[in-house]
Amino acid sequence: MSWASRRRTVYGLGVFLFFAIVIGIPLAIWLYEPPTCFDGKQNQGETAADKGGPCRLLDERALSPHAVLWSRAFLVRGGVYNAVAYVENPNREAGVRAVGYRFGLYDERNVLVAERFGTTYVMPGGITPVFEGAIDTGNRAVARTYFEFTSRPVWERLQNAASVVSVGGKSVANENALPRLTAAVENTSVAPVLDPLFVAVVFDAAGNAFAASATTLTRLEAGEKGNVVFTWPDPLPRVVGRIDVLPRLPPISL
Repeated sequence: MSWASRRRTVYGLGVFLFFAIVIGIPLAIWLYEPPTCFDGKQNQGETAADKGGPCRLLDERALSPHAVLWSRAFLVRGGVYNAVAYVENPNREAGVRAVGYRFGLYDERNVLVAERFGTTYVMPGGITPVFEGAIDTGNRAVARTYFEFTSRPVWERLQNAASVVSVGGKSVANENALPRLTAAVENTSVAPVLDPLFVAVVFDAAGNAFAASATTLTRLEAGEKGNVVFTWPDPLPRVVGRIDVLPRLPPISL
């Protein structure tokens, strides 16, 4: 190739690159529609339309299934019951901000004697205790307790805020008179924890739950240690074998 031919080739290539940059890039930007989590399409690594991948909402089919481990009502006194359900969620970075639920309390003939509706969150990576207190059955005895969600849970990328609250030093006193359960709690984070709820469940040696209560602290400062106390008006009906004291806090965004 002659020097003149090489010069024309270089010149032509330069003109082509000039127009490609000046016209092509702005045109590509103008025509490009970036994928979002609100476009109604399954793209950018999503496992369903606008769910999974980089999106805040998650596809329940891609998560480990949650389960209601058990639900039970505990007689407090004279036809008044406390009800508890354990909801297990094995997904460490997925939770539910709010979902409706129903407790149904039934007698030995499977007749509904009381029910209670509410709203709860589901904490990531553990058990969320759902507690309802002072359910009046009109002095009818409860033989079976049923717990169900009344709306479909919406799963999101969330963090378990209750994981920073540690619980230890659990002990029961006055079991045969006015029972009193005390537990030591600590905020292990560098930020205050507001309005933590604690649910206590007492089990016998065979692992059967037979009493429950709940209490709330107004505030736990960063690094603060304290105690939570639960009481019952009547003696415990069985010998204590195990005690659960579970903190509840609304999950927060990752």
